[in-house]
Amino acid sequence: MTVVKSSLPEADLKVVGEALQGALVDVVDLSLVAKQVHWNVVGPRFRSIHLQLDEVVTTARQHSDTVAERAAALGVSPDGRAEAVAKSSAIATVPEGWIKDNDAVQILVDALGAVIVRMRERVAATDEPDPVTQDLLIALTADLEKHHWMFQAERA
Repeated sequence: MTVVKSSLPEADLKVVGEALQGALVDVVDLSLVAKQVHWNVVGPRFRSIHLQLDEVVTTARQHSDTVAERAAALGVSPDGRAEAVAKSSAIATVPEGWIKDNDAVQILVDALGAVIVRMRERVAATDEPDPVTQDLLIALTADLEKHHWMFQAERA
């Protein structure tokens, strides 16, 4: 059933829809991973990392809504269900239990890095078919890269 009709040609809509769905899955999982680590981080840098993780969660949640609404506006039904996220995310599984502060930082460096690689692919893929979606993905990638930089700096 098509409720919303897109102004994009079908082939372009397929590329853009896949990019948006992939972005949605990655940012939903990023918010879950960051929150899981947030709840379980321990160590001398607990407070600063705990707060930094909440910033990642906020960014991911804000962008997930923007990405999902862009997909819906184009007539692509966004799928943020747990099953879709688990099946398609680029982020490695977080270990169970308490997470030492240094390990928490590395988990986020790796998670953000994995998502950023895929976001940059989506930015490139949406250049021709939909510059509006590309712009949204560029802004998302910029925010993720800022968090990535800050977590990498925590390792120094």
